[in-house]
Amino acid sequence: MLQTPCFCPVKTYQTFIFDSFEYKPGKETISLRYSLDNELHFEETLQLPKNLVTGKRTIAENRALEHALSALHLIGGVSYFKTCLPKTIEVRPEKLTHEQAAFWNDVYEKGLGEFFYKNKIEFKGLISFPSEGITLPPSSGGDVLKDGKKKILVPIGGGKDSIVTIELLKKAGFAITLLRMGHHPIIDATVEVMQLPCINVDRHLSPLLFKLNAEGALNGHVPITAYLSFVAVVVAILGDFDAIVMSNERSANFGNVSYKGVEINHQWSKSMEFEDAFRAYVHTYITPRVTYFSALRPLSELHITKLFTEYPKYFPLATSCNKNWKISAAASSPLPAGVRAVGEGLGVRAELWCGCCPKCAFVFAILAAFLTAEEVKAIFGKNLYDDQSLLPLFRELLGMEGFKPFECVGTPEETVAAFLMAHKRGDLEQTAAMQMFLKEVLPKIRNAESLITDALTPSTEHRIPKEYSPIVLKP
Repeated sequence: MLQTPCFCPVKTYQTFIFDSFEYKPGKETISLRYSLDNELHFEETLQLPKNLVTGKRTIAENRALEHALSALHLIGGVSYFKTCLPKTIEVRPEKLTHEQAAFWNDVYEKGLGEFFYKNKIEFKGLISFPSEGITLPPSSGGDVLKDGKKKILVPIGGGKDSIVTIELLKKAGFAITLLRMGHHPIIDATVEVMQLPCINVDRHLSPLLFKLNAEGALNGHVPITAYLSFVAVVVAILGDFDAIVMSNERSANFGNVSYKGVEINHQWSKSMEFEDAFRAYVHTYITPRVTYFSALRPLSELHITKLFTEYPKYFPLATSCNKNWKISAAASSPLPAGVRAVGEGLGVRAELWCGCCPKCAFVFAILAAFLTAEEVKAIFGKNLYDDQSLLPLFRELLGMEGFKPFECVGTPEETVAAFLMAHKRGDLEQTAAMQMFLKEVLPKIRNAESLITDALTPSTEHRIPKEYSPIVLKP
């Protein structure tokens, strides 16, 4: 039986409606509007920089922008749709082809996989975007540039991955502009060190969403990278960028757990599967003018970390901890023991590592493969391998029990390789985590060297265009 629980107040809503979207030139604001049964109305807004657009766009570029905004409208709806999971979807601004509807069915079903798993929802057949047997005119938006210096847009999140992408592009001599969502002192500090132009997009979710969540509406993980990717396409069209370069690694291709016969992948919108589908959608329905690919697709998390350790200037700034990305109300307030912070001179303080989540445990492990015990302890403020409470997390990361945590972490094989490399160095031997590894994991390993070699050998499977080949690391 299809389970579609609705905890929204007053009534059960039957239809989720994509009402309308609007872009206001000059003000550079985007409004995305949705409703439940045309009774509860949501409006999300995005503020773009006022200096983003230069000169007038051609008719073809305006048409591409309209299609990009339409796609942003459709991906933005996922946050509001999931509150009640209505049985019917209505798209008012424009009609979708069968192929477009199939794309959006996939994005919603696979992108919400973790949400379905955690809320114990029967999702098969739940999502059905309406479509008609129509043929759309070919996408346009200007000629694809063959020569000349490329203008590249790189989304940045404050972690090691985007830092490595940017350094690879800089080394290859490409012109880079950063793209970020919202404001945060961590990224402020990182951008300052990079000394690159940065475009900031402020997203304001509908206040009604928070009200419904407080009243018990369904909530959970959404494919945020898919949302960011469509925002990047809009920015690329408005700002005349040639390429959007992501920082998604090959480890993102591997899921976490099977649910109702389907692999659930926390990182699905970072996977090669999504990258391929997204590239095809943009090329077919928006514009062939903008190239989209991940510069890190050939690399494992462990390999990316090896490259990251070549840039120690970022050690006090970078963080991948999602749990602790918060801003203290007062920079003078005390922090928990061992927690690192940045931005204190700005009157705010961002805590870098919580030291107790799966992401912190994983990043500590892969950094410990390349840095000394003292160096990695200096980054986290404490030695996470000494924390007995983290042993269950390390067991999951090593594939010893449970399944890979719902976080952006690498495969169990990569974690094993990281432990092996730290074991070789020998300065973490007496820690609780390493002792557990030596007693329970190491005796079962028959291919230690090949595990390490495989993790540090680039794959040939990627979508990096030939003109960007200088950034590709050879196997």
